Amino acid sequence: MKLVEVHESLVGILVPKAERIYDAPVFYNPVMALNRDISVLALKVLGSKRVLDALSATGIRGIRYALETSAEEVWLNDINPDAFRLIVENLKLNFSGEPEFREKKVVLRGDKTLVAMNADANRLMNEQFRYFDFVDLDPFGSPMEFLDSALRAVKRRGVLAITATDTGVLCGAYRNACLRKYLAEPIRGELCHEAGLRILTGTLVRYAAKYDLGVEVLLAYYRDHYFRTFLRLRSGAKKADESMKQLGYLYQEPSGRFDYERAFLPSKVKAYGPLWLGPLKSQEFVEELYKLSRDSPLGNAKKTPEFLGLLRDELDIPFHYDTHALTRRHGLEVRKLAGVIEILREKGYKATRTHFSPTALKTDAPFEEVLEALRELQ
Repeated sequence: MKLVEVHESLVGILVPKAERIYDAPVFYNPVMALNRDISVLALKVLGSKRVLDALSATGIRGIRYALETSAEEVWLNDINPDAFRLIVENLKLNFSGEPEFREKKVVLRGDKTLVAMNADANRLMNEQFRYFDFVDLDPFGSPMEFLDSALRAVKRRGVLAITATDTGVLCGAYRNACLRKYLAEPIRGELCHEAGLRILTGTLVRYAAKYDLGVEVLLAYYRDHYFRTFLRLRSGAKKADESMKQLGYLYQEPSGRFDYERAFLPSKVKAYGPLWLGPLKSQEFVEELYKLSRDSPLGNAKKTPEFLGLLRDELDIPFHYDTHALTRRHGLEVRKLAGVIEILREKGYKATRTHFSPTALKTDAPFEEVLEALRELQ
């Protein structure tokens, strides 16, 4: 395995040399630097002490957690023996001290305790019952096969950070796979990314409720080819019941008008879900992330603060209107999004851009008012 050194934020690591990242024996994706930036910032805000990066690959995420946050104990794990050896090399590259070698386990002690494991992630998480304050799952594809184990490994008031890269499944391109994995009906079209994120979050809420755990969504977002969510667990059956009441269904008419309801079962046909209809962010949490992003070393120094600023300013209500989709449906000319937002605000409604699409807006205005604003610009 030929290796090259790459740098991200404060970290230098060795990664396999390959023409395409998917051909490498150990996976490293530079595009995910923004994902890792936000994760590091989140851990800084949370101050979690015991952290697990359950699917580490090269170890870049866990090493950044150890170097850039106040975490005191960081575990990095991968079932791939090549990945495990590379994690150990990258730990030695970034930290001083003499590693303690055991079978399929390396411990490095210093100011912080670093543990590298070559184990099945589910087995490791089940063995470390309620041990971690923060568990990070960043799999290739769906996180569902790891979710029960993660909910056992994290403390009952801990945090789960979860990535899903099976966007085609969650966005309706592979409907049957979404029914199998997430027990939910996906939607195609302009609402697919927000609905996909809400299906993922709703599934996590349902799984947590089995263990009498409620959920506070600190931040959930869509970016590039993946969904990402940070969930703070709340202990108790009442908290679980409160979270379950935020589940429901989406409806959309051919005109582009949408509606949704909070319910255990849908009341109408052509329902999409079940999905999460609660907040996608804690405003205070996102404000803290944004402030830190302007002063912290980052892997993507320009795009990370810009994206967090967009998330900070976004109106946090379910679903959005895509102006290009609406003009196409109603035979109108495309006009600038800023003009539509301005008209709606002048009429007293809230309206903002959304990170789900550069041509879409979030607003509390009725559908007819959004359509009228588009017509006023013709």
